[in-house]
Amino acid sequence: MRPLQISLETAQKLAKALNVPLEQIMHMPQHILIQKLLEIEKKEQQKR
Repeated sequence: MRPLQISLETAQKLAKALNVPLEQIMHMPQHILIQKLLEIEKKEQQKR
């Protein structure tokens, strides 16, 4: 599996938001990453 095609800044933000190491973000399968992003967005919307 090849690393995700995202910028370093994006990967750093995701790692911080998901509380996981940067290396894990870069090698996370894309469908799992999208699922995690949706979870973060739901949490942010609930805070509003």
